[in-house]
Amino acid sequence: MKKSLFIIFVLLAAGAAFWFFNAKETRPQAQDGKITVVASGYVPYTVAKQIGGDNINLSMLLPANAEPHSFEPTPGAIVAVHGADVFIYVSGRIEPWATDILTNTQDGAIVVEAAASAKPSKDPHVWMDFDNMRPFAQAIAQALQEKDPSHQAVYAANLAAFNRQLDELDRQFAAALKNCKRRRIVHVGHLAFGNLASRYGLELTALAGTSHDGEHSVKRLAQVVDLVKNSGAPYVFTEEALSQNLAGVVAKETGAQLLPLYTVEHVSAQDAQNNVTYADLMRRNLASLQRGLECRP
Repeated sequence: MKKSLFIIFVLLAAGAAFWFFNAKETRPQAQDGKITVVASGYVPYTVAKQIGGDNINLSMLLPANAEPHSFEPTPGAIVAVHGADVFIYVSGRIEPWATDILTNTQDGAIVVEAAASAKPSKDPHVWMDFDNMRPFAQAIAQALQEKDPSHQAVYAANLAAFNRQLDELDRQFAAALKNCKRRRIVHVGHLAFGNLASRYGLELTALAGTSHDGEHSVKRLAQVVDLVKNSGAPYVFTEEALSQNLAGVVAKETGAQLLPLYTVEHVSAQDAQNNVTYADLMRRNLASLQRGLECRP
């Protein structure tokens, strides 16, 4: 028994040391009076950054290009969560691993399941519906205000600005997608855009299910190829951060061109470095959809 406890202690100490010296992206910043906020992935990270601004020390567990559905927390991630004043994740459906590390939060820490107030949906990618992003952002703002009451007014003002941004995005999407030659999104990726399609009266056909580890069967791939051929669609959509091999097969077999869509849940290293926002990525999606669905102004 003593030997087992000693081994566990050594492993935990080694993990903490590895995190401290190597995992800069997950390590909380130096103590400066600001609250420490840890986000599971890019969706809560970018929203918390817009609302918290320079008043919080913010970090993210997932590295760039990481897949949130099947991420396995490292010792460094566990240590980061333990040191957080606020830990934000989307939901257990999107990040099943997140619920496993909630027991590592410190006493007094606030845990935010940001998607808890979203409308019920078969598609857990709730942030693709702007109406869901309002309670999503509200939950984050409330946690920051509770933990840091001295900046309540700042967080409230930033939340109001974010909501105005959502209103404008909604108007832009509704206007741009109203008159389109085609209304079916053929997506060579996972089923991440169901809420967006439903909101604007579009149809969605995806290669996989609601996570990236969904089955990409030969039969399903053939069905997608046949659908594109029969519809004569000049464009198909794919996920920018994923391997383009499967999308390349569809393009080669059908002659269709590829256009990127962004799930926001994972981003490229360059986009992460440039602090690309939720609104930035959604505008990219709108530009691709307008072109791919042949929408008229």
